[in-house]
Amino acid sequence: MNEHPLWKFVEDSQDRFRALSDRVWATPETCYAETASVAAHVEELTHQGFRVQENLAGIATAVMGEAGEGGPVIAFLGEFDALAGLSQKADVPEQSPLEEGANGHGCGHNLLGSAAMLAATAVKNWLEQTGTPGRVRYYGCPAEEGGAAKAFMVREGAFDDVDIAITWHPGDMPNVVRGSSLANARVDFTFAGRAAHAAGAPHLGRSALDAVELMSVGINYMREHMPDEARIHYAIIDGGGISPNVVQAHAKVRYVVRAATAPEMLTLLERVRKVAAGAALMTETQVTDKVLAAVSNLVYNAPLGEAMRRNLEQLGPPPFSDTDRAYAARFQATLSEEDIRAAYRAIGLEEDGRRPLADFLVPADAPVMPMGGSTDVADVSWVVPTVQFWGANHAIGTQLHSWQATAQGKSQPAITGMFHAARVMAATGADAMLDPDLRERAKADLARRVGPEGYVSPLPENAVPPVAEMA
Repeated sequence: MNEHPLWKFVEDSQDRFRALSDRVWATPETCYAETASVAAHVEELTHQGFRVQENLAGIATAVMGEAGEGGPVIAFLGEFDALAGLSQKADVPEQSPLEEGANGHGCGHNLLGSAAMLAATAVKNWLEQTGTPGRVRYYGCPAEEGGAAKAFMVREGAFDDVDIAITWHPGDMPNVVRGSSLANARVDFTFAGRAAHAAGAPHLGRSALDAVELMSVGINYMREHMPDEARIHYAIIDGGGISPNVVQAHAKVRYVVRAATAPEMLTLLERVRKVAAGAALMTETQVTDKVLAAVSNLVYNAPLGEAMRRNLEQLGPPPFSDTDRAYAARFQATLSEEDIRAAYRAIGLEEDGRRPLADFLVPADAPVMPMGGSTDVADVSWVVPTVQFWGANHAIGTQLHSWQATAQGKSQPAITGMFHAARVMAATGADAMLDPDLRERAKADLARRVGPEGYVSPLPENAVPPVAEMA
């Protein structure tokens, strides 16, 4: 089968982008604090000859690199944020943190940004060599894990002149993402009460911690009466101190509210606010809330998805070696049977023999399954025709946000899958650059799916990136 002309341009730059991925893996930074990671991306963009714009949309760790002149604008979206508490030694198939309690790349965003920039670089070099008119951009986007940076970037107009957006996410099965994601809001509820001696004058105290606990009870009763696909999670950010003999005068709890669409999520959030108000009423405390971040549900684009699928089928599955399979088998042995079955169920299939790596393609006619989680790529997908690839980088069954994902993040299978994703994305980008009919059909499909109302940001008007709160 003939190779796509963009694949050679991907191969020419592989060494530098493996080094970039490894460099970001070694400096895991979380939500809006990705200073070393964005510096590495700026350095590579500059080396590759992109015109670089830092502090994009007023966000210190957001960057955009552009190359080319005239023609359509094709954007590749990258990320580089890590997760708290997922520090792990590379290539070690048992839980062994590099530093207890430290950050780690348990979602593969070190790979994500590197492959997206590699695809953008391949398109850039192809444009230069062929003299094709068009502009290619790489967007380095921070804070996907809970910070909704892309939603803020959309609101600030960072994607207003983009024709097509392309991205991917590391995983364990190669596929084009056709399902949606859940809309999501991250909200802090702060309760204020009155301190008192818990033994000498308990009747004079009003416990903010009691309010947090009562709110949790109320939310748990509400779970029976909300849509099946909705999700609510929480973490106590401030329990009011460490002295049980003092009635806690302050407490804070952070909730994540998810639902199938942004309007449904906002409706559910109002119900959560009523539970908080009820908890405050019962404890004679006061409650305030602050929306830190919010994202929409993902909009699939059929013409772009079909174009990406054609490139995936032309390329075939990742070229894993027997050594790769033996490596992955060691990690798969740390997983449960349910982990492995869940990986197949997520693509609408039953397990067909035990395979450590996905050296196959998910069938094009596999059932469309919802993503389950949330992503700020969704907000871009409401304003720009967007397509997303799901990569094969980890042993089948590896859960994202796990130490196993961190441990495999520098491995040869992870890198092989990263280069595979870059080829798929670069070829799709070139197709969109050359084919005005594809771009028009993609825009028409987006307009049909979002309807006449179009995009309505789930962010409150006064919301700003939660840099301090997410630190």
